[in-house]
Amino acid sequence: MNFQSAKVDESVAARLIETAAETKRLVGPGKKISFVSGNFNVVHPGHLRILKFAAESADFLVVGVNPDTAHGITVEAKMRLEAIRALSIVDHAVALECEADEFIRTLQPDFVVKGNEHEGRPNIEAAAVESYGGQLLFCSGEMQFSSISLLKRDYGEPNLSVIRKARNYPQRHGFEVDSLKADLAAFAGLKVVVVGDLIVDRYVDCDPLGMSQEDPTIVVTPIASKTFVGGAGIVAAHARSLGADVSFVTVGGGDPEGADALKRLDDYGVHTLMMEDETRPTTLKQRFRAHGKTLLRVNQLRQHAISKPIADQMTDAVMGCIDGADLLLFSDFNYGCLPQSLVDRITAEGIQRKIMMGADSQASSQLSDISRFRGMDLVVPTEREARLATQDSDSGLAVLANNLRCKSNAKNVLITLGAEGMLVHGEKEGEFQTDRLPAFNASPKDVAGGGDSVFTAVALSMAAGTDVWRSAYIGALAAGCQVSTVGNQPLKLQTLYEEIDLPDHFDAE
Repeated sequence: MNFQSAKVDESVAARLIETAAETKRLVGPGKKISFVSGNFNVVHPGHLRILKFAAESADFLVVGVNPDTAHGITVEAKMRLEAIRALSIVDHAVALECEADEFIRTLQPDFVVKGNEHEGRPNIEAAAVESYGGQLLFCSGEMQFSSISLLKRDYGEPNLSVIRKARNYPQRHGFEVDSLKADLAAFAGLKVVVVGDLIVDRYVDCDPLGMSQEDPTIVVTPIASKTFVGGAGIVAAHARSLGADVSFVTVGGGDPEGADALKRLDDYGVHTLMMEDETRPTTLKQRFRAHGKTLLRVNQLRQHAISKPIADQMTDAVMGCIDGADLLLFSDFNYGCLPQSLVDRITAEGIQRKIMMGADSQASSQLSDISRFRGMDLVVPTEREARLATQDSDSGLAVLANNLRCKSNAKNVLITLGAEGMLVHGEKEGEFQTDRLPAFNASPKDVAGGGDSVFTAVALSMAAGTDVWRSAYIGALAAGCQVSTVGNQPLKLQTLYEEIDLPDHFDAE
């Protein structure tokens, strides 16, 4: 790397060469570099747009922070450099001791990016870039950062202020809402085994650009994406986050999605036993969203039943971790992960060991039969799933719940009704009774994970010794908190405590 300039003294020149060389080592061979420089007294949205454009133009973004002697500096270089390094979009930041063009000549980035306001004006970087065949780009960036800020808020902590708890239901069943904190505390140390489908949920957030002129197609551009563990995986993650000791038995592919999900589950503290099936890539569900609404869902999956050898492996894995379990949960998405023979063998073992068992068999875009999980202590279908299982499209909800309980030999039935809340059907004072709970969150951001949170919270509560009526209220609280954020994120026990401690947020039923 040659360097010759009358603008800097020898010591600065030596450090310049060393800094450029170290940057090259960080970049690695074969990767393109983009470079942005500036004062960065305060990092504002205009800077962020240019940095995003620069990052997308190459493989590695280097940012140069001008020295304190540069015109317009109001904040010392150390603080400005720290602010730039804190941005995840920046791969590497350096403190410049000279004009940017000197560093550019030495580093020789593929692209040097400046704001549109500099186009058509003299630019000292131009000659440096031309000397080695790079490109000088001008861009104001895209107006997306206000959207990204809102997205971060959607994916953040739940908004408890929109949750309205039911007042009369606790009175009918003889408990105070504040007393539920003791029930939640009893989740700690429960041993739970979850069996079911591993799903990866990916949310792709987009800016709508308009309508295509060639055909009536909505045109969007992606601005951000976020990945979550879904399916039975989020049931396991909820249970662990709420305090239980959780083992999760599932099937996945030997692919990046499966590896990523395993890492996330490990980070959550879930002990995962995944049987690898090369004929079944890990189920990936992508949601393309704009302005808080889902425009399109794309599912990449296989729906054939797992082979007998893999079913035997799953059964053996369950048997290996079921000893001493307090709760066994089947979370079925009807993609072939839980064939009937596997369900029957594990259920028989659970009954023999007197383990509480629960089942959820989802039928959003596919068919299901929750009644095939016989002898459960708890089943949690939607109304559609309950009607599919009983082949009953006419009966009222109370009759429907009773019919499903009889057909499946379940002890308790909880039918989730979306925006209308849930119906609870269980034994009380020697006879089976039915009651309703409204939805606690009338302004949900994302309803996709509501059912999983209800299933997990109710099952944990019952396994801890709470009756189905109090447990259902805890499930309604959990769902209200869960749907107040976007994406399947593990429920936090502290969030439920905080919601219980908001006594003024009540709605009459």
